[in-house]
Amino acid sequence: MQLLLTSDTHLPTRAKRLPEALLAGVDEADVVIHAGDWTDEATLDLLESRARRLIGVYGNNDGPGLRRRLPEVARAELGRLRFGVVHETGAAVGRERRCARCFPDLDVLVFGHSHIPWDSTAPGGMRLLNPGSPTDRRRQPFCTYMTASVTDGVLHDLALHRLPPRS
Repeated sequence: MQLLLTSDTHLPTRAKRLPEALLAGVDEADVVIHAGDWTDEATLDLLESRARRLIGVYGNNDGPGLRRRLPEVARAELGRLRFGVVHETGAAVGRERRCARCFPDLDVLVFGHSHIPWDSTAPGGMRLLNPGSPTDRRRQPFCTYMTASVTDGVLHDLALHRLPPRS
C-alpha cells in the first residue's frame, strides 16, 4: 500500500495551487493523508476527487466549512498498522512522551502545524511523522511532503520529498 502524507497546504494564501509533483504523487498513492490547515474547501474537493482514499483532519487555520467536513482526529487501519492523524501535537520538547500518552493505541501518528518535517519514535514504538508543508517552507530550506509504503504491518520506504522553489 502506497501512502502520501501532506499537511499545511494553506491555499490560496501560501501558494495559488498545489505543486505538480505532489498532485502526481496523489494520483499514484493508494491513500493520501492530510494533517490539516487546508484553509480552503477547494483543496479538500480537489484531493477528494483525485485520491483513491483520503484521510484528513482540520487544523487551527481551517474555518467552519472545513470543520464541518473533517474531524479533529482521524484514525484508520492501513496495512495492519493503526494510523492516527491530528494537526497539532504541541511543543517539540516532550512530543514523543505526550503523544504516546494521548494515543496509546496507535502505531503511526501523522501531524502537521509546524511546517517542519519530523520523524521520531515514541516510547512504546509509535512512529511520529510530520511531512512539513508543500507550499510554505517557513524556516526550512525546502517545501516538503512524504511518501511511504505499508506491507504486512510494517511501514517502510519512508521518503521526504523536497519540492523545487516556486517561480
